[in-house]
Amino acid sequence: MTKTAIPAQMTDSSATRALSMSTIAFTVCFAVWTIFSIIGIRIKDELALSDTQFGLLVGMPILTGSLVRMLLGIWTDRFGGRLVYTGTMLASALATLLLAFATTYAGMLVAALGVGLAGGSFAVGVAYVSRFYPAGRQGTALGIFGVGNVGAAVTKFVAPFVLIAWGWQSVALVWAGALALMAVVFWFTTEDDPVIRQRRQTGAGQARDFLAEFAPLRDLRVWRFALYYFFAFGAFVALALWLPRYLIGVYGFDIATAGIVGAAYSIPASVFRAYGGVLSDRVGARTVLYWTFAVSAVCCAALALPATAYTVQGIDGPITFHMAIGPVTFVAIAFVLGFFMSLGKAAVYKHIPVYYPENVGAVGGLVGMIGGLGGFILPIAFGALNDLTGIWSSCFMLLFLLTAACLAWMHLAVRRMEKGSDASAALTQAAQ
Repeated sequence: MTKTAIPAQMTDSSATRALSMSTIAFTVCFAVWTIFSIIGIRIKDELALSDTQFGLLVGMPILTGSLVRMLLGIWTDRFGGRLVYTGTMLASALATLLLAFATTYAGMLVAALGVGLAGGSFAVGVAYVSRFYPAGRQGTALGIFGVGNVGAAVTKFVAPFVLIAWGWQSVALVWAGALALMAVVFWFTTEDDPVIRQRRQTGAGQARDFLAEFAPLRDLRVWRFALYYFFAFGAFVALALWLPRYLIGVYGFDIATAGIVGAAYSIPASVFRAYGGVLSDRVGARTVLYWTFAVSAVCCAALALPATAYTVQGIDGPITFHMAIGPVTFVAIAFVLGFFMSLGKAAVYKHIPVYYPENVGAVGGLVGMIGGLGGFILPIAFGALNDLTGIWSSCFMLLFLLTAACLAWMHLAVRRMEKGSDASAALTQAAQ
């Protein structure tokens, strides 16, 4: 396997520029990727869709953005992030433009597949940015890059007002224009990463055989990281898409208020990702993940409690007690959940350049793909559970089971590694 070293002449200014422009571009991409969280509500009303159909519509871009991540990550390793990032943005901008002219549910599903290309930009950015930084700073750099998730909050803040003023088609047109403009700005303000520059100048470190890119995917640890990201990122995307609908259905909010309140979840789940990267560099990604899964399990368990009424027989007759989570409590718990999810997202990606430095594109792409699939599968599951049970909080029941599974698998894996380390130490001591 050919190794590609990062040239020593890499400058801090080029690294900073690559990180800042990649983060801004990812923010715009993420805003486009989650566009259906707002316009999907209006489309649902216009086409009289069921909750399951709505879940499929909002999840369709997530499906595309997930499935293309591994391929885009490999292309970035081979051809460079500057080229692949720009092409991805232009392609998704075209699809978003065509969405504005779709008039049927089937047509919107097809357009949504193209819109989803914007979500694949994450794998491109991870592989591109990581090449500008040494291992000791990659957690922080990738955490800052991941702040682009705040694009979901941008859509929730801005899109409702554009929709109310000019209609959902105008939202698609404005978002498409912004993404196309960002592609042009990115191309003219960034440069190729150090590995690509060295490859062009010296011919050394040429790209590996295409099939060799997939070799690390046989490692079970990669799939464990993918499950972690299925929750930390996939559930974040799913809730970012589902919460406006949830708030309207449970608390009777209007679409603008639901968008703003939903952003109270999206913002911490995005902005604090950078802090998660810093924490992962300082105290270790494993410790951060333990906290993520433990606190998230508690939050999901609390939000899973459905509104209930208990009737007891009192001295003067039956007494009924009503128990339900109010909107203020809901937003507070969602804020905490989003905060710890943001730490977990950064911690997962801290592992990848450390364990797989020569396959960041492939491994990061696979982990991102599985995480993104969570953003596709979970909204559909939320809608189906809602249709089947009629219990709004059933979505958090599902998330509780998911985070509990992540916590259990991680703890078992850690214990197995610790036992292996103890056994190796004992054999070494006996041989001395």
